[in-house]
Amino acid sequence: MASPVAASQNLESHFDGGLAQYIGYCILGFLVTVCTLGICYPWSFTMIYSWKTKHTVVEGRRLSFDGTAVQLFGNWIKWWFFCVITLGIYSFWLFIALEKWKAKHTHFAN
Repeated sequence: MASPVAASQNLESHFDGGLAQYIGYCILGFLVTVCTLGICYPWSFTMIYSWKTKHTVVEGRRLSFDGTAVQLFGNWIKWWFFCVITLGIYSFWLFIALEKWKAKHTHFAN
C-alpha cells in the first residue's frame, strides 16, 4: 500500500515548460502574426496555448489541447464580424467566447 506522502506527490500540480522555449514560441507567434497582418493569429494562438497545456500537470494528470488553427479561424472570423456589426459591443463577450473555446478543446492526456 502506498504511503500518504507518495500518494500526495502523484496528485501535485505543476508546470514543466522552460523559459527559452516559451520565448521562442512567443517570438515565432509574433513574427507570423505580424508578417501575415494578423491573418495567422489563430495559428499563433493555438501553437502557444498547445505548448502551455502540454507542459501543465494538474493533480498528477497532464493536460492536452486538441484545438486547431482552422477551427479557431472560423470562430475568429465570426466573432470579429459580430464585433463589427455591433460597433464593438460584442468585444466584451469575445474574451469569454475564446475561453469557452479553449476549455472545450482542453482535456486530460491519456
